[in-house]
Amino acid sequence: MHLLDLLAARAEPAAAVLLTVTRRCPLACAHCSTASTMGGEQIDAAVLKRFVGTFTPGDRPAYVLLTGGEPLLRPELVREIAERVREVGGRTQLLSGMFFAARGRTPAPVRRAVDAVDHFAASVDAFHERQVPRAAVLRVLRRLLDEGKDVSVQLTGLTPDDPYLRRATEDIRRELDDRVPILVTVVRRAGRARTWLPGPGAVPGAVAHRSVPAPCALAAWPVVCFDGTVAACCNQDVVDAAALGRLPAHLRLGHIARDDWATIRARQRSRPLLRGIRAFGPRHLASLAGAGCDGYCAACVSALGDPGTAARVGVLLERPGVRAVERRLDEVVRAGGAEAFLRRYGTEGYRELAALGYEAGAS
Repeated sequence: MHLLDLLAARAEPAAAVLLTVTRRCPLACAHCSTASTMGGEQIDAAVLKRFVGTFTPGDRPAYVLLTGGEPLLRPELVREIAERVREVGGRTQLLSGMFFAARGRTPAPVRRAVDAVDHFAASVDAFHERQVPRAAVLRVLRRLLDEGKDVSVQLTGLTPDDPYLRRATEDIRRELDDRVPILVTVVRRAGRARTWLPGPGAVPGAVAHRSVPAPCALAAWPVVCFDGTVAACCNQDVVDAAALGRLPAHLRLGHIARDDWATIRARQRSRPLLRGIRAFGPRHLASLAGAGCDGYCAACVSALGDPGTAARVGVLLERPGVRAVERRLDEVVRAGGAEAFLRRYGTEGYRELAALGYEAGAS
């Protein structure tokens, strides 16, 4: 399972689900978007397994993404989830901060968890490297790669022109023989970075002009938040709002202690406001309803979170002409696949690195 397989499905509603296995993490990175600590909260394992147990061969996400915090702090739970997903025909990806690599050995429970997932992604950046050397991470990835495991690197810099990104990508490509895809991102003003990173921290791909439709692919995959609430978007501000009980109604899909996958999938795919956000973008919808807003993502959380505005948008979206345009825009976004997603959300100058090691038809 190559990174491009995941990115190609990014605009497909409910093609995947993100499970935040824990908010705990042994690292203390200054840029951590989730502000994770070893004292962070985590969902009861039984609740997570109950939800994953509602996946069936006929109704399950194609991909399950395991994240945190550091999901490998719960290796047995990761293994059990990955095995269940495989039983029903799905595939899993896990993103790790690689805390264990610094010790020069992989503990047996962690190794079993890594072996169980279909794709293993390592998070690498200057903040991680102060605690886990890049060379140690690459040694682990080289071993997994040579064993046939699909792996990738999520590489984060401060800005697209950060010299660190150039040096790190050159090193990773050389050490892993250009066989491992690299998804390059930049630090966002969220979590601990909110206290020191200047600027509004806009989501990449956001469009400034309210009158122009700007489809949002990030409102396609459900996200199981740290308390079990399911949000319709992976924006960290949305996830944080869920923890505080402030999630707008259109972005709240349910809770895994009460709802099964079929229910969550149906809400993600059919809820009118989410359909409109995916097709037109939140700022354009807010503009059509005559609502002011401070930005692209702010339009989704604040403007569309207002019941009156949401009701006006709902009426607009049911007009036959608008529905026809919505369907056409949705088709265009999905047809764009991984290339369109990277063009919109990828980091300029590094987008092509996501295709390293890709062999068409191999996954």
